[in-house]
Amino acid sequence: MNSFPSWLLIVAALIVLALAVIAGYYLRKLHLAQKVQAQQLAELERAAQDQRRRVNDSIKILARTLLDDGVGLTEASIRIRVLLDALQVGQSVRDEFVAFYTVADKTSHIPILQEWKKLPRKKQFQFEQEMARVEVEYRDFALDAAQRILGRSF
Repeated sequence: MNSFPSWLLIVAALIVLALAVIAGYYLRKLHLAQKVQAQQLAELERAAQDQRRRVNDSIKILARTLLDDGVGLTEASIRIRVLLDALQVGQSVRDEFVAFYTVADKTSHIPILQEWKKLPRKKQFQFEQEMARVEVEYRDFALDAAQRILGRSF
């Protein structure tokens, strides 16, 4: 019988051992990478929750300020709409708070900030009258919506 050379068995065993060590090294490296990734994901989730809480708080502050006549309905509506959209609320929430969306839509063509300052005083007055008409029309709906926002989180 022809016997298999023993040195070949030793070489094969060393190769298998080397491959097992390499596989173990990469498994360990993968495990550590997954652990780091899980920690980063948890940190991102915490940051997202904190951001969501801050946006919810801002919405409630705006609603409270609107109820206390500390901010105009047009400005509050635009800001609340932007914040609700930032939270990516569902259609049912947009429907529930349609007053803010409607006021924001009806006044979206009116310039703001620097563009407002560039307008002639007569044009500003015309826009102010238009905002006042929209605010009178939707005030009750918006105040009701603002009251309902106070007890909610989105």
